[in-house]
Amino acid sequence: MDAHSMRNLTLTLCLTVAVLLGSAKASYIDDYTKGLNAAQSGDFSTALREWTTLAEQGDSSAQFNLGVMYEHGRGVPKDDKTAEKWYRLAAKQGVADAQFNLGVMYGKGRGVPKDDKTAEKWYRLAAKQGDAKAQINLGIMYIDGRGVIKDVVYAHMWVNIGASNGAAYAGGIRDFIEKRMTSAQIAEAQKLARECVRKKYKGC
Repeated sequence: MDAHSMRNLTLTLCLTVAVLLGSAKASYIDDYTKGLNAAQSGDFSTALREWTTLAEQGDSSAQFNLGVMYEHGRGVPKDDKTAEKWYRLAAKQGVADAQFNLGVMYGKGRGVPKDDKTAEKWYRLAAKQGDAKAQINLGIMYIDGRGVIKDVVYAHMWVNIGASNGAAYAGGIRDFIEKRMTSAQIAEAQKLARECVRKKYKGC
């Protein structure tokens, strides 16, 4: 069972335009928006040109979008290694979607050696930012004991949190886990989920 396989691998563009601070040039918004509009109209060559310049200057949204383009071969040859490079740069700046995508790449060994511990690291970082997809995948890792010690309580906790954050497919996964749990374990998992959310994922 893999939550990633349940979602459509459609082109996802980061729509958030960062607020300009300090001496940052106002032309950033124009360049980013030009790339976004081009991508949405199918003009990926223009998007590539605009976003590459911004990404090389350290813009995390542009870095993430380039990762998406290379992962799915939109306007460029499909290249998982290059996708991983751009995702990693964005992920290090805290982009949850990039962290999730890195988790998937390490979990499947796409563009990088398969490494469940590294997949778990990136999923957890995204999960602690409230990313429902990462929360579900982290829970699944606890079901299977991949990258973490097998633990149905923590599996249920993370999947339950993912469900509360809007993951439509989480209910079925949670039911699957509950069939392997005692009532006491389910109660403990629910308690941990409430505490985790209340503490805003600190210590989870």
